Amino acid sequence: MRLVSFIKNGESRIGLRREDDILDLSIIAPELPTDFVALLEAGPDAMAAAAAAGEKAGDDAIVSPEGLTYAPLIGRPPKIICIGRNYAAHAREGGVEPPEYPEIFYRGATSLVGHNQPILRPLCSDKLDYEAELVAIVGKRARHVSKEDALSVVAGYSIFNEGTLRDYQRKSSQWTIGKNFDDTGAFGPEFVSADELPLGAHGLSIQTRLNGKVMQDANTRDFIFPVDDLIVKLTECMTLEPGDIIITGTPAGVGYARNPPVFMKAGDVCEVEIEGVGTLRNPIENEKA
Repeated sequence: MRLVSFIKNGESRIGLRREDDILDLSIIAPELPTDFVALLEAGPDAMAAAAAAGEKAGDDAIVSPEGLTYAPLIGRPPKIICIGRNYAAHAREGGVEPPEYPEIFYRGATSLVGHNQPILRPLCSDKLDYEAELVAIVGKRARHVSKEDALSVVAGYSIFNEGTLRDYQRKSSQWTIGKNFDDTGAFGPEFVSADELPLGAHGLSIQTRLNGKVMQDANTRDFIFPVDDLIVKLTECMTLEPGDIIITGTPAGVGYARNPPVFMKAGDVCEVEIEGVGTLRNPIENEKA
């Protein structure tokens, strides 16, 4: 099953993908939550009801993808957990050895932006970098999870482009400020249920294209810490909740490590494609004064 978030009449809605169409879930299943976190909290039965409603939906529920205003897939996740340097080649291009324990940091919801919406280069920096990442979306509460049970925590997957201000990232020993500028974290366009992908989203190609040129080209089999291992380590210290997202790290090929460096600028278009998950596309614009 594939779901999207979009804006209709000024309100956030959930859409169910049906081949080339998107169905407004509030029309085909009005008894279901219209908030993505609430839908995940309602559990597998609610997801099954959404899928069943899509099979018998009429044309009145169709929303054309053309001209659709996409919202961040989950507008306000309870937690936005980011993993740094989860590909060995990316760690080494930054001048360090691969970590022995995940490098974990947070993003805030105000940094999120939807598919086809502009990523903003802020007024104070011209060092806006791209980072292609797979997102694991938590579907149930979990604490102290075993590796055998870890993937049962994941409801589905999506895509993230973690726009990072590299100069601000290095202003302190923590990366948080460089990762939290408004409208720099693109998220979407689709939630893809875990049953549509290989276990742990293993073995999927992941690629970034900037103005059509391939900048990052890797595979999720190259994770240092696979999805199940991340869940084990995270639930050792915290309770994961429905709607939490785990942004699993970016591969080699980022802009700051190139010679000369390549940063995103107004007029650019950045695309992140993950095999079986889809393509996240965003134009780049300058923040307005």
